[in-house]
Amino acid sequence: MSINVVSDWKTSHNILLVILMCLLCGVFATLPVYSQSGTESFHYTKAQRGVRVSTDVAVIVLPVATLAGVLIEHDWEGLKQGALSGVTMLGATYILKYAVKEERPDHSNRHSFPSGHTGTSFATATFLQRRYGWKLGVPAYVVATYVGWGRIYAKKHHWWDVLAGAAIGAGASLIYTRPFAKKHELVFEPSASPAGINFSASLVF
Repeated sequence: MSINVVSDWKTSHNILLVILMCLLCGVFATLPVYSQSGTESFHYTKAQRGVRVSTDVAVIVLPVATLAGVLIEHDWEGLKQGALSGVTMLGATYILKYAVKEERPDHSNRHSFPSGHTGTSFATATFLQRRYGWKLGVPAYVVATYVGWGRIYAKKHHWWDVLAGAAIGAGASLIYTRPFAKKHELVFEPSASPAGINFSASLVF
């Protein structure tokens, strides 16, 4: 049995490359901060401070890198879907923050519920998975999960804040995002030959 898959992975490769490059830059950007002392009234450990800063960087880098990839590929329909997802996520998040007024674990303010960092990260990850598939979705979900864990570890959120943020972010993208492959008529066709069974895939651009 032989498998022959013909497909154009240029789109996902370009977006993945942009994401990886931006994440790498974000990691290097956080290194000097690990040695800095904080001015907060809450006594963070060095590890907590470093994780907190890295989540601040990741929550910016992930959507910005995704936006860059979408623009590079001229995926205007994807851009619209991502924008609608983002606006919905942010609207729901801030309405709840000012309505619930839950105090953060570090007592810095009363905007703990839900986690905006987690919501943004999971909205982006779900957008990537829905629009371009698991090849981009898996690494994005890894980053989003780290952000959620990091917000709890750094005492910026309770665990239920993070779960609510993840649900809001993922839900917003599930509502608006449609698969890129479906729009471009991704078709799989099996065929038989004396050498075995072959599978081909075509993608219309």
